[in-house]
Amino acid sequence: MATIYSIGKKIILLVEDNPDDQMLTLLALRHSSVKSEVVVVSDGVEALDYLFGTGNYAGRDLSVMPQLILLDLKLPKIDGLEVLRQLRANDRTHLLPVVILTTSAEEKDRLHSYSLRANSYVRKPVDYAEFAQAVQQLGLYWLVLNEAPPS
Repeated sequence: MATIYSIGKKIILLVEDNPDDQMLTLLALRHSSVKSEVVVVSDGVEALDYLFGTGNYAGRDLSVMPQLILLDLKLPKIDGLEVLRQLRANDRTHLLPVVILTTSAEEKDRLHSYSLRANSYVRKPVDYAEFAQAVQQLGLYWLVLNEAPPS
């Protein structure tokens, strides 16, 4: 089941299986000027269940969707590319902003992500300060500066 960290009103869905990367992302978001609620899920199945209101999330209010999805590629059960493929194939979720946040430097992963209409592809910096700055900038851009499509 997802863990929800309330840092504000807008929702970020963090799809990340590595507990250390989850913690670093949450710390970076807490220290940013962007206030949001962060829903953390640890695998691709859980991400899809949350977004489509199935499994453990059956009955979830689907009128409340994340303003941003931070999606790792290397996930258990269903990988990030398949999660992205299913999001883009569904009328309810096809316009949700998805940022691939991954350690993969593989050109094929980047190309495949963009071919599936990822909004952005960001490699996780190894250095914590750089990682925190990248996450803070992502939050600022996608939750404050970006104008989302009409719902």
